[in-house]
Amino acid sequence: MWRNSAACRDTDPDLFFPVGQTGPAINHIASAREVCQTCDVKRECLEYALMTNQDAGIWGGTTEDERRKIRRERRKQRARS
Repeated sequence: MWRNSAACRDTDPDLFFPVGQTGPAINHIASAREVCQTCDVKRECLEYALMTNQDAGIWGGTTEDERRKIRRERRKQRARS
């Protein structure tokens, strides 16, 4: 499973679930993204989050809002096909 190869596997999970998107949460998001940038399974993590509708936390280096945008774009693309 991809999670066994994740760069975050030994990191405190709280880092990836910041409360809010302002103040201290901005630093948590940036720190989580730094971990994600070094990850060999970042894409798999993001796809898992999209497929399972993860609506909280940082997954594959993306925030909740970024994943919502990706889902909207994919729905638009499917509708055009």
